[in-house]
Amino acid sequence: MANTKHKRRGSTLSLVIMLLLLVALAAAIIFFPVEAKATTSLQQPDDLAKTTLVHAGDTAPDFTVQMLDGSRVKLSSLRGKPVLLIFWATWCPPCRNELAHLQEGVIDVYGDKISVLPISRGEDEGKVKAFIKKMGYSFNVGLDPDQYIYRLYATNYIPRCCVIDDAGVVVYAGVGYDDVVAAEVRAALDKALAK
Repeated sequence: MANTKHKRRGSTLSLVIMLLLLVALAAAIIFFPVEAKATTSLQQPDDLAKTTLVHAGDTAPDFTVQMLDGSRVKLSSLRGKPVLLIFWATWCPPCRNELAHLQEGVIDVYGDKISVLPISRGEDEGKVKAFIKKMGYSFNVGLDPDQYIYRLYATNYIPRCCVIDDAGVVVYAGVGYDDVVAAEVRAALDKALAK
């Protein structure tokens, strides 16, 4: 009987210690939160600058991209009218917002006066195709599963977009997506069209 009583005290003490550790851990999480780092979050401006390889005034690096419909598009073949180049991913909330705005806010407004080239970064064709179908988008998208094309323009952070003029020169390079970026893109497209 004494042995059983000693075992209960030991297990009760262990339970109390575990509870105190859990409370301490919960308090540490609540009072000392650590921000998660995602490729969509923008850190310091210098970090963003280090990841940006193409800037306004640069000639846009040329590439050929496989499109979801099976065609291939070479960026330089689109010269003659402005191009809106967007790097995005299905899992990225700001990217989803930008794509949702793309049809009504850009394609329907500018029509065939511009070329739109949204390129999925780092995802396979099946995932991209399912996403485009689920969202009901009618525009074609490029596939960059190994991020080769993306790495010509940046090393981190999405969404990224570039407005490229009719001569192949970048007139706008932006990161992220919100109302401010949307207005900057429209202004850059208007400027490229007025040229």
